[in-house]
Amino acid sequence: MMTCLIIDDEPIARDILRTYISDTPKFTLAGECESAMEALSFLKEQNVDLIFLDINMPKLSGISFLKSLSAPPKVILTTAYSEYALEGYELDVVDYLLKPFSFERFLKAVNKLPAQSDHDTPHVVIKADGKTYRINEKDIIFAESQGDYVTLHTTRERYTFNQTLISFAEQLSASNFLRVHRSYLVSMQQIDYVEGNMIHIKGHNIPIGKAYKDEFKTRFMV
Repeated sequence: MMTCLIIDDEPIARDILRTYISDTPKFTLAGECESAMEALSFLKEQNVDLIFLDINMPKLSGISFLKSLSAPPKVILTTAYSEYALEGYELDVVDYLLKPFSFERFLKAVNKLPAQSDHDTPHVVIKADGKTYRINEKDIIFAESQGDYVTLHTTRERYTFNQTLISFAEQLSASNFLRVHRSYLVSMQQIDYVEGNMIHIKGHNIPIGKAYKDEFKTRFMV
């Protein structure tokens, strides 16, 4: 199931997209936002797979919003102004829908998306701060043990939840993650470089424990 977010300041445009999404198999609507600022707050709380993004919005345009995201999901632009098309494609969007658009044109756009399944997008589900989050493994940077709690650092947010690092590690794909210290587990894909016994990963420094050094070296050098 692909989760979608609508960002559009026009109620009629949101109504149309809501109907189109509900009529499309394997698509589910995660939320609607009337502004880019509201969407920034929404994405701090929840990840989505696809955004239907209006360009011409007050205060913060759709283009500026998209440029502000460090790791944006897939995006389909929706606007009444064709002059924005080129800039949108330069930002690697899936498609550009010129309002008003038909359901057939909507389907043509979403059919450009790569096929998705649970096997294609490994994820974990965690409960933090009274909320349930679905975190894609590709967004995880590292996890830190704090006794019976884990702090999970991702490309979007940081989450602290009640679980041991050992049991959390069992939920992840073994090929993508490795315990490098009694208190740390890292994404092998996110590592920037290693210097001595220190892993440098997206602005963080993670020590390599003696008991984990040999396995890490073997995995990292492959």
